[in-house]
Amino acid sequence: MPDAPLPVRNGLNPTRLRMPDVGTWPTVLEYLVARFPHDEIRLREKVAKREVVDEHGLPITESTPFAHRRFVYLYRDPPVENRVPFEIEILHRDENLVIIDKPHFLASTPRGAYVAESALVRLRRDLDLPELTPAHRLDRLTAGVLIFTVRREVRRDYQSLFDQRRVTKEYEAVARYDPDLVLPTTIRSRIVKERGVLKAYEVDGPANSESRIELVEVRGDSARYRLLPHTGKTHQLRVHMSSLGIPIFGDNFYPDFYDVAAEDYSVPLRLLARSAEFLDPRSGALRRFVSKRSLDWPT
Repeated sequence: MPDAPLPVRNGLNPTRLRMPDVGTWPTVLEYLVARFPHDEIRLREKVAKREVVDEHGLPITESTPFAHRRFVYLYRDPPVENRVPFEIEILHRDENLVIIDKPHFLASTPRGAYVAESALVRLRRDLDLPELTPAHRLDRLTAGVLIFTVRREVRRDYQSLFDQRRVTKEYEAVARYDPDLVLPTTIRSRIVKERGVLKAYEVDGPANSESRIELVEVRGDSARYRLLPHTGKTHQLRVHMSSLGIPIFGDNFYPDFYDVAAEDYSVPLRLLARSAEFLDPRSGALRRFVSKRSLDWPT
């Protein structure tokens, strides 16, 4: 994807819109209004202020003709958000990387109702690093080690570590203790996550996910587990723990979904990305980053 002709603003990238292959509108503005009718007033204001541009950075005016398959860029107004009341701890920072200890309930990147209240946008603003980009992601409800690249020149080097499974990741979870469960064990299954469907699920077919589950500590009816994912499918560890009959405490998706209010922070998911280890593609050095957080046990 080519670089956007508009810079990051307030920690947010501009939105990139592609004009459709079919259909006819007299102007780009009329197309935008037809696509986003509830934003008509703001769209006309943005065009009047020359805040909407084409792929060359030239302003879209009220009379710019519509053209199929062209691109326009603009800043969308972010939703009104209440601050997620948890802070980010920086574990490491250098010219290439920012490593954080992400709290529970904070999204890694802008998505849905969580835009400004995401780790990426907070860090871009607080550290004045407009090119900051995640090398991977954690679920909003998962805490722990999260890695960002600082400069676009190194972005691909670090993201490829995760794409090629060259990062050793260790997680911790607290869940029910089952004395009849034989651990350690390795689970291999086929996990499917459909777009627009909240939950992932296992289906028959060749395995595309693998997790090793180890028992670390037992306290009464609860236990702490070490989770070592070899792959990184969406909700993989949560699905695999549930399939063993020991769903992670605080998981409102697995095995059964139940709704939790957006600002209810009383029961965190007891899942923590404890550490990440890899050979640095720039220096060749072995790098290991460890979360300082701990998981609460249910009372």
